[in-house]
Amino acid sequence: MSKQHDYRVTVRWSGDTGAGYRGYGRDHDVLVEGKPVLKGSADPAFRGTPERWNPEELLVASLAECHMLTFLSLCARAGVVVTGYVDAAGGVMREEPGHSGRFTEVVLRPEVTVAAPATAERVEALHKQAHDGCFIANSVNFPVRHEPVTFSS
Repeated sequence: MSKQHDYRVTVRWSGDTGAGYRGYGRDHDVLVEGKPVLKGSADPAFRGTPERWNPEELLVASLAECHMLTFLSLCARAGVVVTGYVDAAGGVMREEPGHSGRFTEVVLRPEVTVAAPATAERVEALHKQAHDGCFIANSVNFPVRHEPVTFSS
């Protein structure tokens, strides 16, 4: 039986300056009830505030988080003890003429540390399973590649 999960997010903007494209504010707040406010903006290439999260960064972060959480769940079920995980993920977006564009790929680069050297061999297969099971990766129309590295402590 399939399940449905609903997510509610409010994006609030109030940056009208009356100055047109070059002058309107790109800063906004992303709100989810009961959680801290996420300060958003456009990418600085599109006149956004560099100190705030932009949608492109959040998309890459969503893919990296989803993979990590799926992977950690699979490791726990398989008895693989993970003691460290860091992912320096990156995404490429191509801007097209006419103010459109799209992501062409995201590369996840998880560096995983496992407690037992013998379990390091299983980690690659678990990354593949995590990719296949990641809800976010299954929802995008561009490749999500993985370049994992495994260490043992």
